[in-house]
Amino acid sequence: MLRVSAFRLLGRRGASRVSLLEDFSFRYYSSGPLGVRDDTRDSRAYFTTPIFYVNAAPHIGHLYSALLADALCRHHRLRVPSDAATGFSTGTDEHGLKIQQAAAAAGLAPSELCDRVSAQFQQLFREADISSTDFIRTTEARHRIAVQHFWGMLKSRGLLYKGLYEGWYCASDECFLPEAKVTRQPGPSGDLCPVSLESGHPVSWTKEENYIFRLSQFREPLQQWLRGDPQAVTPEPFHHTVLQWLEEELPDLSVSRRSSHLHWGIPVPGDDSQTIYVWLDALVNYLTVIGYPDAEFKSWWPNTSHIIGKDILKFHAIYWPALLLGAGMSPPHRIYVHSHWTVCGQKMSKSLGNVVDPRTCLDRYTVDGFRYFLLRQGVPSWDCDYYDEKVVKLLDSELADALGGLLNRCTANKINPSGIYPAFCATCFPSEPGLVGPSGRAQAEDYALVSAVATLPKQVADHYDNFQIYKALEAVSSCVRQTNGFVQRHAPWKLNWESPVDAPWLGTVLHVALECLRVFGTLLQPVTPSLADRLLSRLGVSSTERSLGELHFLSRFYGHPSPFEGRRLGPETGVLFPRLDQSRSWLDESVGFENIDRSFKPTDEG
Repeated sequence: MLRVSAFRLLGRRGASRVSLLEDFSFRYYSSGPLGVRDDTRDSRAYFTTPIFYVNAAPHIGHLYSALLADALCRHHRLRVPSDAATGFSTGTDEHGLKIQQAAAAAGLAPSELCDRVSAQFQQLFREADISSTDFIRTTEARHRIAVQHFWGMLKSRGLLYKGLYEGWYCASDECFLPEAKVTRQPGPSGDLCPVSLESGHPVSWTKEENYIFRLSQFREPLQQWLRGDPQAVTPEPFHHTVLQWLEEELPDLSVSRRSSHLHWGIPVPGDDSQTIYVWLDALVNYLTVIGYPDAEFKSWWPNTSHIIGKDILKFHAIYWPALLLGAGMSPPHRIYVHSHWTVCGQKMSKSLGNVVDPRTCLDRYTVDGFRYFLLRQGVPSWDCDYYDEKVVKLLDSELADALGGLLNRCTANKINPSGIYPAFCATCFPSEPGLVGPSGRAQAEDYALVSAVATLPKQVADHYDNFQIYKALEAVSSCVRQTNGFVQRHAPWKLNWESPVDAPWLGTVLHVALECLRVFGTLLQPVTPSLADRLLSRLGVSSTERSLGELHFLSRFYGHPSPFEGRRLGPETGVLFPRLDQSRSWLDESVGFENIDRSFKPTDEG
């Protein structure tokens, strides 16, 4: 009997596959710097959420994962405006002991439970405007084919053997745990019961003959992969966590269960007495969606980015890359990891009755509003707190007052009676402050605004690349405030279109403000697609002028013709975003922006 970590493995382990290990390292690392891929050779990008377990209804944590992936995907489409260049999958994980038990408790067949809960996820994502290109269910025939082929690849490479697996098993988490990850807590009868140290879920001692994956052989290749690419797992604290895990012994991994114990799953090919372990089954979904095992999947896989919650980091950053290397493939391009949402400082829990229903929030705060809140206040590196008052203050301050008020001000008939994109006067606002002549009215703060908005698209792109969407939105919000300050400073409502002295400057002020709004609308498309569409439509921006490649901010300031100057604005689209707190009056058009609520200052702490 050979003990590995907290588990005991007995069986036909066979000789160490050193030659295979060397082959994995050579195949993956010999083509260039460790972990570096040439993304410029192919503009394709493939984004995935986890597939969500159907043992319970969706909550805001599930929606947050989907929104992060959706925003990353939509931003890529702004860069590469071709539907064929971007894939985005989500779906439901429908196999495993937990589903089998939940269905029995509900008096349903497992398939009935899966159909019911999967439909709830699909409906939520439709309502939340999630732009996925595929919704995968692990009960589909195409997935069974992919999983069994993947299993065959591991077996053909000598990486699976049958042995006796003995250890603590957590049915709720669908995983075995080492002794160090198990603690004792008082049960209903007062007796101490073993539970998972991390999740608190009950565990039981399990001993059975399973198929075992030679995970222990992949510790060094995984370390090389992660050390060679510091962004392979992002943000950095999670990258560091995975490397710390790899400092410890990496035991071989059970990848099947007895069919007599777990019948709800995919059978092991050629051995109906065993069911494939749910996590191996689930992880292969990322390949199923892109056509695995057909050759088509190879054009997508090198450019794959997973968006996951921190609770499933080990499965995605250790088990999954090892399985991929074992099957002769490379690890994913990026693993983006996010933390969790608490509610008024407490973990969401059915027992506490504080689970937030995302569909209720979408109704209460609007789809765009709730999308904006989660992505603006969610910080992937640490847990973020939800409470209703925070949502109302943020959305009223940034969307209703600052952004909506700015659009309303600059397109209102009182200030812009012609309903066009006014002309820009280069003598009023020359390209360099030193060139301001007698008719010039631009101030130093105005040049700072132009500079800030001109660099905003690159700044936002960098934040997306670093998985800091909240910082991208913070940068946009800062520029919106600067633009409001610009309009407030020059008070176009006090200028007269009939005055030959005022008119050029009035047109210039509105032109600059509308150009800023066009940039904001373009950059907000990944986060608030409907709101951004209404904003851009109001400015008369066509559907072919909304990519980053077509942005060309304030062309006239830089001496180039502007396609928007003199263009008629689009039709009225109503209030851009409705105020949620009706106890405060809407902006008074007879004054500037004095009524904007600036009391709420969003922070990185969420």
